[in-house]
Formats: sequence, structure tokens, C-alpha cells
Amino acid sequence: MEIGAFTFADVAIGPGVDAARRVPELIEEIVLADQVGLDVFGIGEHHRAGFAAPAPAVILAAAAARTRNIRLTSAVTVLSSDDPVRVFEQFTAADLVSRGRVEIMAGRGALLDSFRLFGQDVQDYDALFAEKLDLLLALRSGKPVTWSGRFRAPLVDELVLPRPVQDPLPVWLGVGGNPGSVVRAGRLGLPMALAMLGGHPARFAPLLDLHRQALEQSGHAPQPAAVTLHGFVARTSQEAADTYYPADAELFASVAAERGMPPMTRAEFDEKAGPLGVYAVGSPQQVIEKLLLHHELFGHQRTLIQLAVGSLPHLELMRAIELLGTEVAPVVRAEVRRRTAAQADSALAPRRNLT
Repeated sequence: MEIGAFTFADVAIGPGVDAARRVPELIEEIVLADQVGLDVFGIGEHHRAGFAAPAPAVILAAAAARTRNIRLTSAVTVLSSDDPVRVFEQFTAADLVSRGRVEIMAGRGALLDSFRLFGQDVQDYDALFAEKLDLLLALRSGKPVTWSGRFRAPLVDELVLPRPVQDPLPVWLGVGGNPGSVVRAGRLGLPMALAMLGGHPARFAPLLDLHRQALEQSGHAPQPAAVTLHGFVARTSQEAADTYYPADAELFASVAAERGMPPMTRAEFDEKAGPLGVYAVGSPQQVIEKLLLHHELFGHQRTLIQLAVGSLPHLELMRAIELLGTEVAPVVRAEVRRRTAAQADSALAPRRNLT
């Protein structure tokens, strides 16, 4: 089980931390995540006030130059409104800086600001993504590409150079709760990252199963699956909730106002963070228990926790990253290994009895 963190490089929605301060802080957080042994760190792409990472590949490359082991991924790259050739070139450059630790998590995007900025029609929301994903996968194949589509100029026998260290460059598909997107990941033979935002975690299990079924039915080998969720770890559950709730509520209030929805109350937050909720917020032991529950439900290979939301202070984030890396991740990994070995041993037992 890989355990890591991701962020959209949030800055304070109101007066407070700006991008010029937040981005260097984010690099420091990634460096610490590497030092304490987290497996992966992701940066998501947004194009509006309140966020400081419209170009994740640039920040990932800066972090790559200062880290040694941690894998670095977008979370997500809004491929629908970007150019696949440029995306491949940018992440290839970051992969070269990292010496082979960079990934692309491609998605359609939950917010639509990039469509306006780059002149794309939201009416073509899914068609844009399907076509551009097709081209991105062709570009990473390592073979000259001849391609044509509706939304960009054709390519004739083009080999994009230089090539990344990882050839092919890893591409994950980031999905929400749309079964069609899950099936697409399986049909294309891609690993999948599933965003969990609300409700009981068990409701997401059928989507993980659907991904495995689509892979098998399409003739592909098994691929990793990840879950992404909101969470925070502190010394006590009270400290974790009191630190995370104001920032999380601030973030959701900005989106809720835009969509005509009420803001999140503390009672709603506590339900999400409780034993039956989807958030992993609490003491190290509580977060361990929640992540192990998720693995029991899903059998997935990676968990990414959105520690940094809203105007959550940098020092609090650094403490959370340290606790996640030093106290949570080692216990979860060891227990998952133990359970996996026990299951394998149980599966072999009938064969031993026959011999």
C-alpha cells in the first residue's frame, strides 16, 4: 500500500497567504514528505482565486530537484482543456529532473475555469477528454504518431523528443463517481484514482470492483487503484478536527456559494470525520484504523490524503505530514502486508492438503 498526500496549493480565500508565499511552502512540504517516507505527493490544477497551482508540472519539477525517492504526480491534469503534446513534454521534463519519479493523473476537471481560459466549449466536455486522452496515450507509446481529431491539428509521423526516463510515462485516470469513467480506465488498461468526497466509504467499493472487471473483460493485466480523500492527522482527534474543520469549511463555502448550496456545518464535518464517514481526520491511531478499513473494503494499492485545504497553516501541515509519514504509514503498510500474506497462505492451504 502506497500512502501519500495531495493538494491544490490552496491559499487563503480571504486576506492572508498569497501564491508567492504558498508555493515555496508547498515545496518544503514535499521535501518533508520525502524525508519522512511518504510514497507519493500530488498537486492538482485549478485556474481561479484561492489556488496557486495552475501549472502543476512546474512545481513538481521544482520539488523533483530537491527530493530523492517520493513519486510526484498531478492530481489532476485537466486534459480536456490542455494540449496533449504540451502535457507530455512538460511531464517528460519533470520526469527527467526527477530521474524517473513523475506521473500524470489525467481527468476531466470538476471546475470549468480552464475551458473559458483556453477557449474550449464545455458542451464538448467528454468528447474533448476522450480525444485528448487518446492522443496522450499514443504520444507515450514511444512510436511515431500519426493522428487526427476534431479539436487540434493532426500529427503525421511525429515522435515527441526527448523521451522520459520512464518510458512509457505512467498515466493514471482520475475519476469521480461516474461509472462510465471507471469503465473507460479499465477498457484502456489504465490505473485509476477514485475521489471520495462524501457518504459511507462502502458505497465506493462497487466502483473499484467495476474497474477490475473492466480491465479483465478488456484483456488487460491488473492495474493499481488509488483512492483520494480529505483528511488530517494530529496528536489528538480534537486537535485534528479543530485544525482541519475551519479550513475545510472555508474551501467548501467558496464552492457552495457558487452552486447555490449551504456551507458545511461542524455537525456535517464531524459526521464525515466519524467512524462511518469518508474523511480520515484524527489521531494517528484513528487515521490508521480508517485507512485499514478502506483497504479492507477496496483492496486498493494507493491512498492520497488532501491534508492542505483552504488557509490551513503551513506549520500545522508540516506536523501532519510528519505524523502521516512516521506514525501512520509504517503501521498501515505493515498491516496490509500481513493481511495480504495471510490471504495468500489461506489460498494455498487447500493445495497443501492435497499433497
